[in-house]
Amino acid sequence: MRIGELAARTGVSVRALRYYEEQNLLSAERSSSGQRHYGESAVDQVQLIQQLDSAGLSSRAIVELLPCVVDGRATPALLKRLAAERERIERRIVDLMRVRDRLDSVTASATDNMLTGTSCRRTTPLSE
Repeated sequence: MRIGELAARTGVSVRALRYYEEQNLLSAERSSSGQRHYGESAVDQVQLIQQLDSAGLSSRAIVELLPCVVDGRATPALLKRLAAERERIERRIVDLMRVRDRLDSVTASATDNMLTGTSCRRTTPLSE
């Protein structure tokens, strides 16, 4: 498929797909006229790249992880890297849950203020 079709099927801009290719995250065959052509598996690969990117992995980290997914090759170093990335994501989840809980507390206080006129209560600091 051509780059425009891959962009449409994945919801990713053509510019992003070109960037992925520059970063060695995605590869395409080239026609004699230089047009990019992607295989069907590129759809899944782009979706995985997007998921890993949204989880905060750098392009460099993603390129290190892709061989296992694309070619089925895994190494002890890859498994160690995957475990480290998972731990980093787990820490982010915990931090986000703290922020969510704090926001819930502020929302409850603001709701009480709107309904009863009572002052908004002080909420506990995030560090607790």
